[in-house]
Amino acid sequence: MAEKKLEAVTEKRGILYEVARVLAKILFHTLMPVRFHHKERLLQDPPYVVIGNHRHALDPVVMAMGIPHHQIVFLAKKELAGNSKFLRNMLIRLHCILVGRHESDMEAMRACMKAVKMKKILLIFPEGTRHHEGQMEHIESGTSLIAMRSKAPVIPIYFDRKLSLFKVTNLYVGEPISYDDLLAEGINTDTCERMNERLRETFRTMIKDAEQEKN
Repeated sequence: MAEKKLEAVTEKRGILYEVARVLAKILFHTLMPVRFHHKERLLQDPPYVVIGNHRHALDPVVMAMGIPHHQIVFLAKKELAGNSKFLRNMLIRLHCILVGRHESDMEAMRACMKAVKMKKILLIFPEGTRHHEGQMEHIESGTSLIAMRSKAPVIPIYFDRKLSLFKVTNLYVGEPISYDDLLAEGINTDTCERMNERLRETFRTMIKDAEQEKN
């Protein structure tokens, strides 16, 4: 009998995912505390796309903890699994869509669209890797294409610092990003680049608002 192919999108929330969420709840309320701001903006019914800056390997786990009632599917670089079939299967069971950095991966694109069609939450880190700086200037080219093709609400999140022991990390949830005007013009290179700039401007504003809130 042929081995069943694992798919991040169709895999149900299994024991591994639930255990990770429970451990995350303990960890992010004690040793590495995380404080959500405007969390209610994440409580709408899926599907929707979450786009955020990426500072720590555990950022996706924070989101899984913060949205307990719905399944999150997120993009992760293939390099995390290396050549290990075990690690690859584990990441898929944690609902990771594995994609090559700086690559045009049509299989990953189809998986993202399938996630939205199945009314899941899709989490994307547009920079394609972790950056300790807050500002999001470099955005992978496929980010806006995925967002616009999904036609789903796009919600930005901003981590104000890298997750650290005994230091509070603030996670700010922004208002959904409007892009209906770009969709009306069609999805092409120009509108995708303008969507990228809209994402950059959104994070510039979120960073400024977060700093003002602290002061």
